[in-house]
Amino acid sequence: MTKRIALAGAPELYQAMANLQAEVNKAGANAGLDPKLLELVKMRASQINGCAYCLDMHARDALELGESPRRLFVLDGWRETDLFTEQEQAALALAEAMTKLPVTQAVPDDVYEEATRVLTEDQYRAVAWEVIAINSWNRMTITSHTPLPKRDA
Repeated sequence: MTKRIALAGAPELYQAMANLQAEVNKAGANAGLDPKLLELVKMRASQINGCAYCLDMHARDALELGESPRRLFVLDGWRETDLFTEQEQAALALAEAMTKLPVTQAVPDDVYEEATRVLTEDQYRAVAWEVIAINSWNRMTITSHTPLPKRDA
């Protein structure tokens, strides 16, 4: 793999992204969203984008929050299971639609309507901003070929 310029090498821009993420995390907490739901959203968008670095990070973070390994294993097929709550399903559908905007050019009305049915306005905003943030992180790490951190397992 060709070595790439690390976009994180611009500390002021990286810090701006980190500040955005901190605000998104705060918005999710203030809206009463389970942090595990937001980790699932990050995982699903990262699966679609093929971001190994973010998948590794957010799988670890989700497990540390008490997420079930089984749910992480089947996340790509979440529609085929009954393992996810109505709220999680709506957030995952929104994450998929927003992540695929370059192809679809829209968030379908049915996805929006279901998300706004089961999420409050503040929760909807927090999920949407989480999708925006993780897609930005994915693009940064994929473009830079950011290697996975060294771990035992």
